[in-house]
Amino acid sequence: MKTSGSQSAAVSRSVSRVVPEPTALKALAHPVRLRMLGMLRIDGPATATQLAVRLGLNSGATSYHLRQLAQYGFIEEAPHASRRDRWWRASHELTSLPASEAAGEALDLDIAFNQAALSQQVGQMQQALEEYAELPAEWRKATAADDIIIPMTADQAEALTKRLRDIILEAMRAAPPLGEAASRNPDMVPFYVMLHAFPYPGRLPHREGEEEP
Repeated sequence: MKTSGSQSAAVSRSVSRVVPEPTALKALAHPVRLRMLGMLRIDGPATATQLAVRLGLNSGATSYHLRQLAQYGFIEEAPHASRRDRWWRASHELTSLPASEAAGEALDLDIAFNQAALSQQVGQMQQALEEYAELPAEWRKATAADDIIIPMTADQAEALTKRLRDIILEAMRAAPPLGEAASRNPDMVPFYVMLHAFPYPGRLPHREGEEEP
């Protein structure tokens, strides 16, 4: 029996997420750990050996990074029929950072994490561009690289980014969990949505207490 579009749209699930404490955020702000966590979220459970092959690392280094992720609750052991190997899975589907009013070391950690995340995202965007010409036409139509600038107050900008996040989360709640989608629908692949929103650089004064060089 086929499920109608309206019935499918009505299905919704909770999306598990983690909001890291500063020490956990510091542990996560490492390009290899970010890639590992992304692989476990997208492709499902894996062993240190499997991840080492995919990352081009030795298994010792991979195991170390996995232990760091596990220590701060980003991943956990996954039940598996094999008792020879230790399997790992992601503990959450999303990592969320609340709007930061931090200062000092906490702000530095936020910046370090965002820098590591940005480097990974730029790499993914570059690879997507290299593969673009080979994509089926329907996936080229679904791909976007928009650059839109709108005059706004800070309150308006915050409201807009919240609405965009809510729309993306609504779509995520209506979709199967990552790692399970392909088994449920062979037409589904992970679709990467990045949201970068910020005041146009150079248009705002420095914060109080900071002087122009």
